[in-house]
Amino acid sequence: MDKYLIVGLGNPGREYAKTRHNAGYMVLDAFAKASNIVFDDRRYGYVAETSLRGRKLILLKPTTYMNLSGNAVRYWLNKENIDESRLLVIVDDISLPFGTLRLKGSGSAGTHNGLGHIQQLIGQQYARLRMGIGNDFPRGAQIDYVLGEFSDEESQSLEPVFATAGEIIKSFVLSGVDFTMNQFNKKKRILPTEHPDHE
Repeated sequence: MDKYLIVGLGNPGREYAKTRHNAGYMVLDAFAKASNIVFDDRRYGYVAETSLRGRKLILLKPTTYMNLSGNAVRYWLNKENIDESRLLVIVDDISLPFGTLRLKGSGSAGTHNGLGHIQQLIGQQYARLRMGIGNDFPRGAQIDYVLGEFSDEESQSLEPVFATAGEIIKSFVLSGVDFTMNQFNKKKRILPTEHPDHE
């Protein structure tokens, strides 16, 4: 059975649970809930398993804290003997508008510390799904913004974003990264509070 490692980055602990930096955790929580599975506390992370048309999905929420995410990713890739081409990492991204989803097949880590540590340990050749959290913060306040919680209005808009992220995960597993990028990256995310002619 082909195996895939789907990783949602974030920080463990109740104080981080609803923060923007935990968008990866949130996507996997929503996916697990929709799949009727629960996470177990395992080595280096919370882990859940499910299957999709004969393929095994291992969901991982690292408990190493964001800056050491690579330790968890490398361990579970090796433990399960999964090739990096079947790894998908889900992260928050301040350079994308809130609610936007972008899939890439490889690339640099940018300024994201979690991706940076993964890159140090396994390189750049893995897929990553970025979820936009916006950048509505004053100069110098990036850390407070990223570690702050989503507003009530934002939280109410997240459900369709998580649902789309779940479809992207399934498509990645079933159809591959290139097909999935073509299917989903061209769609502009229109949130309930927006209008098509309003940027």
